[in-house]
Amino acid sequence: MAQATHLLRRCLFALLGLLPFFGAFLSVTWVPWSHGVFGSGVHGLYAWLASYVWSPIGAIVLIQAIYVGMQSVLWQRYRPFPSPPATQPDETWPRVSVVIPAFNEGAMVERSIRSVALSDYPEGRLEILVVDDGSRDDTFFHMQHLRREFPDRVRLLRFDGNRGKRAALEVGFRAATGDILLTVDSDSEVERSTVREMVAPFLVDPRIGAVAGRVAVLNRDTLVSRMLEVQYSLAFDFARAAQSSYRTVACCPGALSAFRRELVIPFLGEWIGQRFLGRPVGHGEDQALTNIVLRQGFDTVYQRTAVVHTLAPSTYRSMTRMFVRWDRSYIVEGFAFAKFMLTRYRQRNRVLPVVAFVIGNLRLVIFCAGIAALPHVFSHDARGVLEGALALSVGAFFSAAYYLRVERSFRFVYGALYAGYSVLLLQWILPWALLTVRDERWGTR
Repeated sequence: MAQATHLLRRCLFALLGLLPFFGAFLSVTWVPWSHGVFGSGVHGLYAWLASYVWSPIGAIVLIQAIYVGMQSVLWQRYRPFPSPPATQPDETWPRVSVVIPAFNEGAMVERSIRSVALSDYPEGRLEILVVDDGSRDDTFFHMQHLRREFPDRVRLLRFDGNRGKRAALEVGFRAATGDILLTVDSDSEVERSTVREMVAPFLVDPRIGAVAGRVAVLNRDTLVSRMLEVQYSLAFDFARAAQSSYRTVACCPGALSAFRRELVIPFLGEWIGQRFLGRPVGHGEDQALTNIVLRQGFDTVYQRTAVVHTLAPSTYRSMTRMFVRWDRSYIVEGFAFAKFMLTRYRQRNRVLPVVAFVIGNLRLVIFCAGIAALPHVFSHDARGVLEGALALSVGAFFSAAYYLRVERSFRFVYGALYAGYSVLLLQWILPWALLTVRDERWGTR
């Protein structure tokens, strides 16, 4: 009886894992079904496809469905990298340097440092470098408190004035002595096993050059942060697990990433001096580091079992500032990736990264086409707009149900709510990021 119950539970959650794929299928078939196309035979279906796919809304639905369907299949194939047994001798673990840049973080930096210092990583193989980026509050006071609490693990560095996150990371990287450079944001807390789990992939395969950890939301105090909790799962777990299946995680996030020292240090000068359209780049430091690793022919992967809990924006204003910064980075580093993605930069896994890149960037083209077609659409086919929006909503609901599969929590409904919220209130972010891409300011400092 127990075995049958266990098998039933496994089957149930396997089906839940396929919900994004079913949602993608339904989002494509919803509109033709509502028009009665399936009852008009092959010729009727072909005629509808010919007209619908070439419309902006139809193209958006189709591209989104294909992309989510592909991600669903790849996500199902993903498996975390196994961690070595606890009995493995301490000296066989690589030395790890955790770099934490901090700016006006206040007491939160204490929680961040302490969580890393209490990691179960072998004694003497872990150092923590905390860089105060010219804070104007009591951040350095809290850093000193943790330095006294963990004198053997914590080292402090301090700038006289604010120089930016890249500069703070660069100083930390150059001062580090570890073979693995691990970054953690100062508004984040890691779990006790996180450092060990982040190192595990490097021990499995020497071709792995960078590892992305799983980013979860620490605060759920507002509607915005609750919606972002589900959205973070989709972006930081669902998407990165799919990318990891072909060894090309596009962005190892600054909140929790690890890099082989020898792949990063030689390029720090280029990285800190990066420019785009004649202006210095002050954002996207994590994605830029990821591109540096990729273009050297090394793999970037995702480790689900390495978890960091970070403070998410809790207001519309702070959320949009974060998204604008992310989209600016997406545009700048998209160009950087495009420069080498069609070359023989590595032996395997070169096709799917290009496919994902093209499909992901088609949203720029489709957005422009949709804006140009809006007068015609609203004057002649308002029903098409509603049907397209409904189809996208159906797909979004089932994609959000992935959260139910992983977290086993019905908070996934916040993800479905986020889909409508995004359509109504967040569509301006990408074009604004495109127009202001030369703005190097951080945006939240």
